[in-house]
Amino acid sequence: MEARLKNKPNPEVTAAIQGLIKAMGGAGVDPLVLDLVHLRASQINGCSPCVFGGVVSAKRHGETDERLHNVVAWREAPFFTEPERAALALAEAATRLQDGSPGVTDEIWDTAAKHFDEKQLSAIILDVALTNFFNRINRTVQEPAGQTW
Repeated sequence: MEARLKNKPNPEVTAAIQGLIKAMGGAGVDPLVLDLVHLRASQINGCSPCVFGGVVSAKRHGETDERLHNVVAWREAPFFTEPERAALALAEAATRLQDGSPGVTDEIWDTAAKHFDEKQLSAIILDVALTNFFNRINRTVQEPAGQTW
């Protein structure tokens, strides 16, 4: 696959996104949790460059192959902590908003709120939103996997 757009990113857009990422990173959420959230939303959306980048980032933060291979089946896999499971459930529910999906239910929210404070929840939500933003751009322009940012 070859990308439909070959131009360089707009520096104003890049700076704005970097500001969001900096704010997200300063909220006190374990970077591995954010990597898992990014990876799971990207898997749902079928965004190969974001799946690739998510795996690279997670490995940089010390993630194991065993866990990375099981993010797609996190409910059945024994490798994830309760906070990670809560974040993954929140990521899935916030990503799957179409076709009558219930979205983020009170149960999903309440479980996440047991493990994360409001600042951390805001960062996780921002991570999901940014991931979905990038997934949609990459799928539209057919950005190939294999590059990191």
